[in-house]
Amino acid sequence: MDDKKSKYEETEGESMKKKTMKGVVVLMKKNLLEVNDIAASVVDSVDEILGRKVAFQLITTSSLDHDSEENLKGKPGKIAYLEDWITKIGPLTAGDATYTVTFEWTKEMGVPGAFTVTNFHHSEFYLKTLTLEDVPGHGRVHFVCNSWVYPAQYYETDRVFFANQTYLPNQTPAPLRRYREEELQNLRGNGTGKLEEWDRVYDYDIYNDLGDPDKGPKHVRSILGGSTEYPYPRRGRTGRPLASSDPNSESRIPLYQSLSIYVPRDERFSHLKMSDFVAYALKSIFQFLAPEFEALFDKTPEEFDSLEDVLQLYEGGIKVQNGSLLEKISEHIPFEMIKELLRSDGEKSFKFPLPQVIKEDKTAWRSDEEFGREMLAGLNPVVIRRLQEFPPASTLDPELYGKQSSTISEEHIVNSLDGFTITEAIEKNKLFILDHHDNLMPYLRRINTTAAKTYATRTVLFLKSDGTLKPLAIELSLPHPNGDKFGAVSSVYTPAEDGIEGTVWQLAKAYVAVNDSGYHQLICHWLNTHAAIEPFIIATNRQLSVLHPIHKLLQPHFRDTMNVNAMARQTLINAGGFLEITVFPGKYALEMSSTIYKNWAFPDQGLPADLVKRGVAIEDSSSPHGVRLLIEDYPFAVDGLEIWTAIKTWVEDYCSIYYKTDDMVQKDIELQSWWKEVREKGHGDKKDEPWWPKMQTRKELIDSCTIIVWVASALHAAVNFGQYPYGGYLPNRPSTSRRFIPDKGTPEYDELKTDPEKAFLKTITSQLQSVLGISLIEILSRHSADEVYLGQRDSPEWTTDTEAIKAFEMFGERLVKIEKRIIEMNKDGRWKNRSGPVKMPYTLLCPSSDIGLTGRGIPNSISM
Repeated sequence: MDDKKSKYEETEGESMKKKTMKGVVVLMKKNLLEVNDIAASVVDSVDEILGRKVAFQLITTSSLDHDSEENLKGKPGKIAYLEDWITKIGPLTAGDATYTVTFEWTKEMGVPGAFTVTNFHHSEFYLKTLTLEDVPGHGRVHFVCNSWVYPAQYYETDRVFFANQTYLPNQTPAPLRRYREEELQNLRGNGTGKLEEWDRVYDYDIYNDLGDPDKGPKHVRSILGGSTEYPYPRRGRTGRPLASSDPNSESRIPLYQSLSIYVPRDERFSHLKMSDFVAYALKSIFQFLAPEFEALFDKTPEEFDSLEDVLQLYEGGIKVQNGSLLEKISEHIPFEMIKELLRSDGEKSFKFPLPQVIKEDKTAWRSDEEFGREMLAGLNPVVIRRLQEFPPASTLDPELYGKQSSTISEEHIVNSLDGFTITEAIEKNKLFILDHHDNLMPYLRRINTTAAKTYATRTVLFLKSDGTLKPLAIELSLPHPNGDKFGAVSSVYTPAEDGIEGTVWQLAKAYVAVNDSGYHQLICHWLNTHAAIEPFIIATNRQLSVLHPIHKLLQPHFRDTMNVNAMARQTLINAGGFLEITVFPGKYALEMSSTIYKNWAFPDQGLPADLVKRGVAIEDSSSPHGVRLLIEDYPFAVDGLEIWTAIKTWVEDYCSIYYKTDDMVQKDIELQSWWKEVREKGHGDKKDEPWWPKMQTRKELIDSCTIIVWVASALHAAVNFGQYPYGGYLPNRPSTSRRFIPDKGTPEYDELKTDPEKAFLKTITSQLQSVLGISLIEILSRHSADEVYLGQRDSPEWTTDTEAIKAFEMFGERLVKIEKRIIEMNKDGRWKNRSGPVKMPYTLLCPSSDIGLTGRGIPNSISM
């Protein structure tokens, strides 16, 4: 640090003979959440009195410094210093402050294209922007920085920032090319060592940090990624030491340090986002996952006695007495630490916001129509497919799993087809299936050795003339007691309303919901959005300069995702984490997601391709979306195709500004390196798949970027922000089941007659699991105060390219029109699936939202 500092002190006595130019710097001093770091501020103020502590140097785009050691780099101007660090009084809470800096600059020096900054304070600050209003012979130059700048001792080279101009690699002004290359090298790191909070390194690793083998065998989990047995997308490397008991596993940090798990510093939540996140109970959730909690969880959980008891979670709260759930938890956790999480009013009562699914009608969720509607407009509307053969077949290997084809027969459903034969119903695209059989069956025997007791399910539905889906039959299957090779043991249930048959039918639908809830969380939500996008984030930062147009296109759609995923690995998807506690696959959850990742294909993540693959749409060149839906009233698909087409149009308009020919795509060295790294490292277990786009044409670039933006924004919104509105009421979306359908002649079977509500509640998620699960999804379903939504940017000056700005404005205008159209359709009674029996309008793909628990809004990125 002393050598670096002396370089700047040499210029302090020089007079300023040349023309000066003012710069305006916006930054935020170090703060912890909403409390100023007083100690750091005092030390920095003393330092500022003793000398200049923040140094800037502008770099011209017009001339090369041939005399420098690093040949062919842009010539830097004279060093200038941030002014008024002490006298400038910032806000009492974390916020922006504006400072000035005076540069020596003349017209002959050209236009600044970059600058370096060196921080000689003892603490970091967040640099937002630098603006030069009167560059001689040019005018205004604006730098969007949005980065934490740590003290100089933590960096080998000065931090460099570029003006918000866009350049393809071969179009970059010669004076900036070396800076561009060196910045990417810094972001890649050297692949070794433990990464610290000030590091900016983006690198890959496998999921070898979910288990904690040093705690014993019950905490061991499979390593995901890097093998044919358990393939997986890559996650961000932390470089933590390996576990002492297993050299293949990464050691874990204590739960109380969970908020400090490494991600590149600029990927961490903003102070405002972190404040919201902590305020909504992370400080409490971490306590629930302490080792002592396992013992509590293993005890017989308290039960809900009736659905009215469940409603008390939202209406006035459950008053809990000595020896109750709260008292048990409080043995391990101070009451004041849990009262915010559990909505305590100081009198030891639990209370949550009323979920939308029961807001207008407390019982409509139980109807068959709502059961079918939520497959099209609910929390997980991305699994249902058209049934094209009957009975439904299996793709499981018969040598390993025996006969797994469905036992649903013609007799089960023929009288419910509104006059069609089965052959006619298939030909007229009237039969659909929610199939959770093949993915679950290989794991079911092991899952059912735990506290969970569930079935693999198939649900066949009929598309009625009014556009709604009518469930025809539910098949519940278990592995054969004599071994997997003997196939499945299955029972088929058909709709009933009264008596014990009606109770069993409600239980059958609950087992389907359990399967769908687990598949939603593990696959549709975690794997297909959170985990699948992280490699693209890492590759983009390693291979595409901030000057690159595709970096500028994609960067908003990556905000906060690495931070969210890192904390998920620490507290949610890890051994003993929230997911294992509350979702039925338990300790097999992430391993099961790895098995299903074997069938993941990048092109299928686009909405039109997904709809066609599931048979719910067919290709149609006459349609503005390229496909025609076979279920006309399919709210997720209808709204999703509008959003998809708007995204694709925006991406096409934007990419066409920079890439006029396919040859330009092929010769873009950064773009080619990026795509090669996504395939060979980020999704390295899939590198040899033939379906990867070759990135040789403009169409491949546009299609690939459209998929990335869609997954990170709209697809994630559709499967995330409905979690509390639909799943906050656990009877509607139970996450686990704890017993099978009772055998005739048993007391449990008799209870189906005498107290069907209690029998139902004894089967699905327990009271303790419900409280924990609802607490979690409430947090995950909220929008933070600093959310940036699709069609918005956090800075209006994200680029100087007027064509790009105009195209983006048009994108925003399209989204406004789409939102208006969604609201209008929700009011139109013709579309029964848009509100359903629960009278809950489908708004998950409305682009805008207010703060909080709204059940709508498409953030740019997977930010929660």
